Amino acid sequence: MSKKSVKFSSTALIHDEESLLAVEREVCSYGDTVHYAERPKIFERCEGSYLYDMMGKPYLDLQMWYSAVNLGYANSRVNEALKRQIDKLPQLACQYLHREKIELAERIVESVKKGFGLKGRVHFNVGGSQAVEDALKLVRKNTGRSRMFAFEGGYHGRTLAASAITSSYRYREAYGEFGDRAEFIPFPYVFRSPFPRDPQAAEDHFIREFERKFEHEYTGTWNPKTKRAEFGAFFIEAIQGTGGYIIPPKNYFKRLAKICRDHGILVVDDEIQMGFFRTGKMWALEHFDVQPDILVFGKALTNGLNPISGIWAREDLISPEKFGPGSTHSTFSSNTLGTAAGLEVMNILGESDFGTKVMAQGAYFLERLRQLQRKHPEIGDVDGLGLAMRMEMCEKDGVTPNRALADRMFQIGLEGNLEADGKSMGLVLDIGGYYKNVITLAPSLEIPKEEIDRAAYLLDQLITRAKTK
Repeated sequence: MSKKSVKFSSTALIHDEESLLAVEREVCSYGDTVHYAERPKIFERCEGSYLYDMMGKPYLDLQMWYSAVNLGYANSRVNEALKRQIDKLPQLACQYLHREKIELAERIVESVKKGFGLKGRVHFNVGGSQAVEDALKLVRKNTGRSRMFAFEGGYHGRTLAASAITSSYRYREAYGEFGDRAEFIPFPYVFRSPFPRDPQAAEDHFIREFERKFEHEYTGTWNPKTKRAEFGAFFIEAIQGTGGYIIPPKNYFKRLAKICRDHGILVVDDEIQMGFFRTGKMWALEHFDVQPDILVFGKALTNGLNPISGIWAREDLISPEKFGPGSTHSTFSSNTLGTAAGLEVMNILGESDFGTKVMAQGAYFLERLRQLQRKHPEIGDVDGLGLAMRMEMCEKDGVTPNRALADRMFQIGLEGNLEADGKSMGLVLDIGGYYKNVITLAPSLEIPKEEIDRAAYLLDQLITRAKTK
């Protein structure tokens, strides 16, 4: 359809996909991530692990809205909780209290106490980036320092302050100087380290590199005379999300946290992508025997419905004396629809053994991925923890990053021309990683084995087709 034939109307409905895409090209900003795809996809409805296009064709989603929809699309219990709240208390300014906010905060506080043995408080916001900004405020308030450590490959959001601790320079490049930009430390990326087949040697290597920051005053980090660090906190992801679902060696974070504590540096745990049982535990950092000072959460708390994010912090950091009324504010920070959905998500997570189920399903899925790796040498690395998994796409040598192959896989999946169970369907994937060559997999936590088998079958087709194009 040519641009000249596009008609805009406040009343007329545009039914076909081509017309909608033509209008979208004229009226929508390209500043979001929609146009990473060669041909953006329009979806009409969703249910369980599937999105459906305008023709009703199913697309098996293996990334579930960047791990925001852990309990499956259109989860009936969460949806009903939202509907009940719409009929009872659909709006309320956040300067007032409502029952669901208090009970949801209580549930999160209890989960942190159970996971880490710490007492604290919760402060709500809307999106993940805003919660990260609140964490930055809390660090500055308690330490008086504006400089932070963060990881290469780390992602904490794209607001201005969150961009300062997100390693990608392209998120900052167009917006001037960032005087408080974080110092980025290499993440223990074993597959791309000097010791790709020896996790312990890789762990020792990365710890030694961080320890060097505190050896003497000329590292620009530490004053041995005053025993004071220039940095207020280290913002970490236990499993790197956008960085490619990289899983660190077992004891790395325990050793890193000790170095931070020995030098008065807070540990801020970003659980926005990996929280709420994505890795088989409520909080991903629980796997690594480390206590956070501040924890940031979002995404899956409401199963992708009305957004709610927030921070948990130790009592001594966030007590009313330290972080009093008006320290931070957002109009929709504890919106009633979001807190109702979040409370129902917490109810669901507390009613069955999600930890055992997710670890079992993840192990089964990981084995299916390893079978694919044995068939396709282009899969250079496969790893996972719970239902957070990665396939790193490479050249045939299994090492050299192959971004083009990953891009083709992404696009072919959206074309919806794969075959499974005698019908045509699509596959929804996400790409991450330092070289944009990692297929990051975050399926529904409710995914049954038969859908895992279907996913492996579709991925096999996808890789085969992508290699021949």
